Amino acid sequence: MFVTPGYAQETAPAEGELQTEIVHEEGGEAGFPPFDTSTYPSQLLWLAITFGLFYLFLQKVVLPRIGNILEVRRDRIAHDLDQAARNKEEADAAVAAYEQELADARTKAHAIAQAAQDAAKADAEAERKSVEADLEQKLVEAERRIAIVREAAMKDVGTIAEDTAGAIVEALIDRKPDDAAIAAAVSQVR
Repeated sequence: MFVTPGYAQETAPAEGELQTEIVHEEGGEAGFPPFDTSTYPSQLLWLAITFGLFYLFLQKVVLPRIGNILEVRRDRIAHDLDQAARNKEEADAAVAAYEQELADARTKAHAIAQAAQDAAKADAEAERKSVEADLEQKLVEAERRIAIVREAAMKDVGTIAEDTAGAIVEALIDRKPDDAAIAAAVSQVR
C-alpha cells in the first residue's frame, strides 16, 4: 500500500505487508532509479532498443497507413476539383445558353412589338384616311347646302332690300314711293 508521507503513520509494517523502501546495494537508501548513475548503461540500451522498435513500428505500420490516408485524400480532393471544374463548365454553358435564349427572346419581342406598332400605324393611317374622306364628303355636302341656302337667301335679299328701302322712303317722305325706282336703286348697289 502506498501512503503519502504527510499522512503516514509511523508504525512498523505488519506481517504480510510489502515494504516500499528501496535499499541500495551498499546498504544505504537509493534515490529515484532513473537518476541513479549506475543504471545509465542499461537505460541507454533499453532506450535504443525501444527507439529502434518504435521507429520500425512507425516505418512499417503507421507511416504506410498515414501515406495511404493522404493518398486517398489527395485523390478525393483531385476528384472533387475535377468535378467542380466540370460543374463550373456546365454552369457556364447553361448561363451562356440562358443569355443566348434571353437575347433571342428580346429580339423576337422587339420584332413583335415593331410589327404590332407598324400594324397599329397602318390601321391608324387607314382609319385617318377613311375619316378624312368621310369629313371631306361631309364638307362638300355642307358647302353645297350652304351654297343653296346662300343662293336662296340672296334671292330674298333683293326683295327684302326693296321692301326695306320702300318702307324707309315712305317713312321719310310720307308717301308711297315708286317700286320700279326702288328696284333699280337696289340692283345698282348689289
